Formats: sequence, structure tokens, C-alpha cells
Amino acid sequence: MRKQVLMVALTLAGAAVSAAPAAPPPAPAAPPTIATQPLLKSVAADVSEAELRKSLTALVGFGTRHSLSDTASPTRGIGAARRWTAGRFADFSKACGGCLSVATPAETFTGKRIPTSVEIVDVLAVQRGTGDPNRVIIMSGHIDSRVSDPINATSDAPGANDDGSGTAAVIEAARVLSRHKFDATIVYAVLSGEEQGLLGGKLLAKYARAQGWKVEAVLNNDIIGNSTGSSGVKDATHVRVFSEGTKAVETPEQANARRYNGGEVDSPARNLARFIDGLAERYLAPFDVTMVYRTDRYARGGDQVPMLEAGYPAVRLTEMQEHYDRQHQDLRTENGRVYGDVLSGVDFTYLANVTRLNVVAIAALASAPPPPDTVTIEGSVSPDTKVSWSAVPGAASYDVWWRATDAAQWPHKRSVGDGSTSVTLPGVTIDTWFFGVSSVSAAGFASPIEFPGPAGAFFTPTKTDKP
Repeated sequence: MRKQVLMVALTLAGAAVSAAPAAPPPAPAAPPTIATQPLLKSVAADVSEAELRKSLTALVGFGTRHSLSDTASPTRGIGAARRWTAGRFADFSKACGGCLSVATPAETFTGKRIPTSVEIVDVLAVQRGTGDPNRVIIMSGHIDSRVSDPINATSDAPGANDDGSGTAAVIEAARVLSRHKFDATIVYAVLSGEEQGLLGGKLLAKYARAQGWKVEAVLNNDIIGNSTGSSGVKDATHVRVFSEGTKAVETPEQANARRYNGGEVDSPARNLARFIDGLAERYLAPFDVTMVYRTDRYARGGDQVPMLEAGYPAVRLTEMQEHYDRQHQDLRTENGRVYGDVLSGVDFTYLANVTRLNVVAIAALASAPPPPDTVTIEGSVSPDTKVSWSAVPGAASYDVWWRATDAAQWPHKRSVGDGSTSVTLPGVTIDTWFFGVSSVSAAGFASPIEFPGPAGAFFTPTKTDKP
């Protein structure tokens, strides 16, 4: 009897062993180590609080920068502010031997917040890339300001934080980065007309198409200088990065494929946000990114939206704690409560850290090769997954990444450095994981990760990309 019981137990144990699924490939104990770059440490260190304060004080000093305000006065209004900005860019260009060219694209608009037609003018400083000049990285902020009434163009509207902070950051980035050379072109964009309907962003998107720019990334900075919110909560160590989940230019056919195979959280904008988050952790800790899976704040918008609608990967950077008494408000005090977007509401240490994040991200993007034009995956009814991609000029190697479908970041990586443009991942089933590929330069600068197919493609042509 004892022998029979033993035999039954052994039989059941054998059946259990044979029915057990194969163990998944071992996961790394920690995310792959990525070497830091001296250049990125250097440009972060060069950002100056004093320079940011100098720029922001000058911007506030124009009284109002409303898009419908005076354009002729040398000291007050949007015209004086734009000319001052162009002059700052010209000064930086002189210091770097003419490395910046200043452009002022303009267009006349009418609309709900423009009772009579007005010329909207953007001020751009273009730092042409040395190796791949048609590939473009853009940093933007809007120079225009407003008070409670969106068409009040005469009252004082200091706009210190909204969006003098973003404009000052763009100017400081131009000062710091113009001292270096980069493979890709960098555009420092100071936009007008945001408060009148995102007009500066629309003008920039149109100008980018007309120039034939291959826009890899847009970092739009809007309200980045305050660390204490309306609730009284202070957070000086985080900045929000907003990114769209699915492309604004997605076709119905692409949407059907994406709904079936995944990609809802892997647009190029979303993977650009992940890229920025990783840089913050490596170069700016304890300052960090909070990724927000939205195009913008709830029921609100910014100049990144027209860029997304043109098919360009774009994110919005905004402070963690907004103070609504300082946004779109007449300058006043009511029942002891102070309203208005004034200079005293800006935390310059915080603003400097957000500026550093931009500078590091732009330098990293402009130093790396672009992401592959095409990434594909194969492996249906197979225990293995094959990942393929197009060759990228300037890439010395590639990193193939994978993550669980519900993971926020990419923890698994395999490097391919033998000139191949495909790799098979044994035991990594296509059904369970999401995949992506980044290009890596000989110096170790890596592009953002690109998700397979149209859902994740950074440079897929669309009708709206054409002039």
C-alpha cells in the first residue's frame, strides 16, 4: 500500500512538472546602467539664476506684452518686448561667431479674441546643426501676457510666470547652448498670440513645414517658474511633462491597428517624455519629472497643441503646483487676497532647475542620432520576438528595449553594435511585451525610444507635414 501511494505521488508530481509553463527570461535586478555625458553636466551647470532674473525683470518691465498692445513704443508693449528678445539672440550670435540666425515669421490673424486684425510675430533663433541640419529640436515659450479680460491690451499685464518664465528659459537656453556645436539644428522659439488662441504655435508649425524641417522634438515651456500652489503646497523638486497618448494626426486605419496591437501610451511625444524623465534622474536628482498622460491640463491648452496637430512630437513642461491667483488676473487686492502675475511670485531656483532640464534634454537630443525611421516586430505564435529597424546615419549601435505592457518605463535592453538592423530576443514573446529601438552615437548619445509602427513613429509623413 505504501508503495502504491508513493507511485501515485510521483506520477502526480511528474504531471505537475510537465504542465508547468516555461519560466520567463530573467529580468534585470535594476534598469540598465546608462553612462553620463560630461557635456550634459556642463551645460546644466552653466544655467544661471542671475541671467534668468535679468531676463524676466526686463520682460516684466514692458508693462504689458498683450498681443494686441502697442508695437511702436520702444519701452512698452509686445513690439518692444519682441525687439528686445531679438536683440538678446543677436548678442548671443555675436558671441558665438554668428552661430544663430534670427527669423521673425509673421501672419495677420482675426478671431474671437482679436476684435480687429493684428499681426502675430514669432521670434526665432536658429542654431544650425553641423551634421544633420534638417533635423530640428525646438524649445518654445510664449512672450505674450494678459489680464482677466483676454482682449484688454492696455492694462498692466506683467506675465512674470505666464509665460515670462518660459520665455526667459528659452533665452537662457540659447545663451548656454550657443557656446557648443550640435549635430542637429536647435530652434529657440519665442511665440506671440498664445493667449489669443495658440496663434504663435500655429505660426511656428506653418513655418516649420515651409522650411522643410524634420522636427524630432518640441519642448514647450509654459508656466514653469512657481513652486507654491494656490493650496499652499510647495513642490520645488518636480515639473510636470504632459504628452499625448495617441497621435493627433492618426488615420482611422492606423487607429484600428493601434487599438488591436497596442500603442495607446507610446506616441513619440510619450516616449519623448520618458526620455526627458530619464535625463532628469541621471543629471538633476533630486529634481525630477512627473509624467502626465494628457496632452495638456484638463480643458486647457498650449502652443504644443498646434505642433502635435501638424504631426510633430511635442510635450508641455509646466510647474507642479500652479497658483491660479497669479494667472490671467487684473492686478488687485480683494479682502486681503493679492491677485496678479508679478515678479515676486517666481521662484528663480526652481525656474533654473526647469531650465537645466530643457538644456540637458536639448543637448542630448541634438547630439544623438535620430530615432529609426521604421521599427517593426515579428513573432506571432512564437516564443521569440524579432525586432527590426531602418539604418540610421550617424548611429554606431542600437539599443533594443522591452517592457511589460503596464509598465511606465523601459527596464530591459539589448545593445546591437555589429551593424545589424535586427535582433531576435529568445524567450521574449511578442504577445506579452512592448518593444522599441533607440539609435546610439559613437560617443554614447542615445535617441528617444521609438515604438514599432505608425503609432510610435517620430517621422512618419502626414498630409499636414507638407507646406
